[in-house]
Amino acid sequence: MRFLRYAARRFLFLIPQLFVVSVIVFFLVRLLPGDPAYLMAGQFATKDQIDQIRTTMGLDKPLYEQYALYVQHVLRGDFGMSWRSSHPVIDDIKQRFPATMELVLLTGCISVVLGIPIGVYTAVARKGVADRGLFIYGMLAGSIPDFWLGLILILIFFAFLGWLPGPIGQLDPSMEIPPRITGMIALDALLSGQWAVFQSAVAHLVLPVATLTLVYSTLIIKNTRTTVEEMLKSDFVEYGRALGLSSLTLLRYALRNALPPVVTVVGILFWFLLGAAVLVETVFAWGGLGQYAVESVVSSDYAPVQAFVLLAAVFTTVVFLLVDLAYFAIDPRIKT
Repeated sequence: MRFLRYAARRFLFLIPQLFVVSVIVFFLVRLLPGDPAYLMAGQFATKDQIDQIRTTMGLDKPLYEQYALYVQHVLRGDFGMSWRSSHPVIDDIKQRFPATMELVLLTGCISVVLGIPIGVYTAVARKGVADRGLFIYGMLAGSIPDFWLGLILILIFFAFLGWLPGPIGQLDPSMEIPPRITGMIALDALLSGQWAVFQSAVAHLVLPVATLTLVYSTLIIKNTRTTVEEMLKSDFVEYGRALGLSSLTLLRYALRNALPPVVTVVGILFWFLLGAAVLVETVFAWGGLGQYAVESVVSSDYAPVQAFVLLAAVFTTVVFLLVDLAYFAIDPRIKT
C-alpha cells in the first residue's frame, strides 16, 4: 500500500509538469523562423491566398486563443494536421514512434547490460589496463558527436568492408514489412516467424545502435565505476573486511548501496537517447520520430514539432517516475 500511495503521489506531479511543458513548447515554437502559411501556399502564392491559409490554420487569432484551442484538441487526442505530410500528426506518430523506441530501448538495454559489469570490474581492478582503457574511451566518447561517429561507421562497415547494409532505413527495399504487432520491425518479424525479414532488420539495427551505444554507454560505465569505488572505500566495507567477509560478499554489499545513483544515470541515459535519436535517425534515414521532428522544424510545420516535444516530455517524466519507483524498491530509507 505504501508503494501504491507513493506511486500515486509521483504520478500526480505529471499533470502540472505536462501543462508547463505544453505552454513553453507552444509559445517557443511560434518563435521559429518561417511562416507555415507561406510555405504551404508556395512561393508564387498571392497575399490573399496566404491570408486565407492563415485563417484556415487559425494563425490569425491571438496566441492565447490559439493555445486554448490547442489544449482542447490535445485532450481529445488531436495533435493537428501536418501540412507537409497531409496526414494527422497522431497517425504519423503512431507510424514512427515504434521505430524510435526500437533504437532507444535496444541501446539502453545493451548499455545497461554491458555498462554496469564493466564499471564494476574497473572499480575492482583499479589502476590497471582496463582503468586506463576506460579513461581513454570516456574521453573519446565525450568528445565525438554521435552523428559523426555514425557516418564513420557507415564509411567503414558499409562503404569499405561491405559487411553491413547502408543507411537506407529499417529494412532492405526487397523485403516485405511484417504484420504490424508492436510496430518494431525486427520484433514483429521475430514474432511472426519471418526469419529472412528478421535478419535484415537486425542487420539494419547494428550501425545506429552501435553508434548510440558507443557514445552514451560511457555514462553508465563511468558512474558505476566511480560509485562502486567509493563504496568499496566506505566504513561499512572496511568493517566487513575486518570481520573476515569474503571479497564477493563485500562487493555485493557495495553494489547494493551503489544502485541508487546508477539507477538515476540509467534514467538520464534514456532521456539522452531520445534526443540523440534525432540526428542519428536522420543519418541512417531511419524514419522514426527524430527524423520526423527534424524535417518538421526545417519546414516550419508547427503541429508535429509541438507533438514531438510534448511526447518527449511525457517519455521523460515517465522514465523519471520509474526511476523514483525503483528508488522506493531498492532504498529502504524511502519506505520509512
